[in-house]
Amino acid sequence: MRPSLVRELLKRATSSNIIPFAGGLPNPAFFPNEDLAAASDAVLRRDGASVLQYAQSEGYPPLREWISARYKQRFGVDIPLDQVIITSGSQQGLDLIGKVFIEEGQTVAIERPGYQGMIHALSVYQPRFVGVTLNEDGLDLADLQRVLEAENPKLLFTCPNYQNPSGITYTAANRAAVAAVMAQHNTMLIEDDPYSELGFTGKHAPTFRALLPEQCVALGSFSKITSPGMRLGWLIAPKSVMERFVIAKQATDMHTSNFSQRVLFEYLTANPIEAHIERIQGAYAAQCAAMLRAMEKYFPPGVTWTKPDGGMFVWATLPPEADSVAILDAAIDAGVTFLPGPTFYTDGGGRNQMRLSYSQQNEARIEEGIQRLAAVIVRHLDGPVQ
Repeated sequence: MRPSLVRELLKRATSSNIIPFAGGLPNPAFFPNEDLAAASDAVLRRDGASVLQYAQSEGYPPLREWISARYKQRFGVDIPLDQVIITSGSQQGLDLIGKVFIEEGQTVAIERPGYQGMIHALSVYQPRFVGVTLNEDGLDLADLQRVLEAENPKLLFTCPNYQNPSGITYTAANRAAVAAVMAQHNTMLIEDDPYSELGFTGKHAPTFRALLPEQCVALGSFSKITSPGMRLGWLIAPKSVMERFVIAKQATDMHTSNFSQRVLFEYLTANPIEAHIERIQGAYAAQCAAMLRAMEKYFPPGVTWTKPDGGMFVWATLPPEADSVAILDAAIDAGVTFLPGPTFYTDGGGRNQMRLSYSQQNEARIEEGIQRLAAVIVRHLDGPVQ
């Protein structure tokens, strides 16, 4: 296991002069502090004895029912209650997947580039990672077919909505094609979906859970729409493997915080959650647009980037000779951070790429940070970073 570069940067870049584009942190301006305080007070006064007690490993049933109803509302898919388990954030879901499915040396297919938190979580189980090329519309189908036939991976990890790190979203056509290819193989598809509530257009592509109900484990999170500090997410799995997840959960922590679950459910049912999510969507859309404008204005020729329509991230690709790891050190000295591309690869790729998060900063700070970063990139491309 290696330390998380995001966490190390958060410790290092503590100056108020630093403009952080590194961590995928929600904007704290949208944490519902007062509403959560009211919800906490309500559940403690009304149900204190049960709220503070041990609870079932699968999670608080009304919260699981809320998740099931949300899938029905947004995607038109029915999720039985006994196929939903509450986790300590979707990151714990990744760890449980490792416990249930992975034995040392087994092949796991991942997006290329892929989510560094997934790589970090699964590395402890010592799989052999194999990348599948990610295009602007989703997974490269020829590469997926090649990997499935040549490698027979146990799992395929996907982040189809506003992917971390690239920000791209799989098209409906790509999802249907991926599902058709996957249906010919025994590989389990993992659908990691913490960002789908953060779309800017109001459109929803079909979920892999609907396309491959018996061949998909889906992960979700409340961190991006309420609070990451509450550490609440969920895992949805076919009935054939759910018992194994419950056993793994029992061995890990018995159950996710009963108190947090009850407070969150109280908040979700007592407040207009749709209006809250729309505020976040609107703010992130403006922040994303500000970053794209600033990159267009300040970045030198030869640099390209994605143009996401949701989520938290923009993915930039520099000329082949650039070294994002070397740029990072100079960028911190200049008062700005980002995550270098190699963080998101298991094969040494991504040296000339970087992930930039716009979620934490207002539009003025975003422009200032991109201007600082652009100056560092220009110096790097002109010669050794000073």
